[in-house]
Amino acid sequence: MNISSSDVGRLVSEIHAKIANITKVDVLICPPFTSIQAAKDAIGSTGDIFLGAQNFFPEKNGPYTGEVSAVMLRELGVSHVIIGHSERRIYFNEDDGFINRKVKFALESSLSPILCIGETIEQRRNGREFNVIQSQLKDGLKDITAKEVEKLTIAYEPVWAIGTGETATPKIVQEMHAFIRNFLNEMFNVKVANTIKILYGGSMKADNAEELLKGNDIDGGLIGGASLKATSFCEIVKIANLLSV
Repeated sequence: MNISSSDVGRLVSEIHAKIANITKVDVLICPPFTSIQAAKDAIGSTGDIFLGAQNFFPEKNGPYTGEVSAVMLRELGVSHVIIGHSERRIYFNEDDGFINRKVKFALESSLSPILCIGETIEQRRNGREFNVIQSQLKDGLKDITAKEVEKLTIAYEPVWAIGTGETATPKIVQEMHAFIRNFLNEMFNVKVANTIKILYGGSMKADNAEELLKGNDIDGGLIGGASLKATSFCEIVKIANLLSV
């Protein structure tokens, strides 16, 4: 919940110009609802930046004051939607059952879900991080087929490493991403595990992006604060592009 619609338009225009020669990675921006149209206008018809939303409500329509539907998002050209972000879980009490409902509805509505998972500092200190991640994956992807899940992206965002001063080392991040990929193999199959992109969402910045993105199972980043400035965001994109094969 940052910057106005007019500022989003300028930010996206600047990002668009700075990554004009980027060809090896996908770039997705997810502005607030009120800024989606401004972002769409700044992207234009080139199709080199995908447009996403930060949230949605899993019903076609109805008495859900203040909510936004998948139909509304699709009309604006949105192709992706973030689901289960740690802030939605913490501040709005979204549990894995509701998140599963949103994942299913997004897929039914031709939106590509970005499912966020991650443990708190208390859960990690108690040695429960892998159990928490396994549970979030198992419950969040309940009753979803292997074919459907290939359209999904996973974002690992350790809550304890976001704006706390705590640091998730590249070794810790890679270890968890490998665990996620192995569990997807167990839940579905090896094709699914190798197809799904697993992003890291724990305060990735230009100065740590290269080291993080070198991890074998780290396919990209879900960028927070560093996305509010075109220079810092585009630097991460360029690093990812150089590392891509």
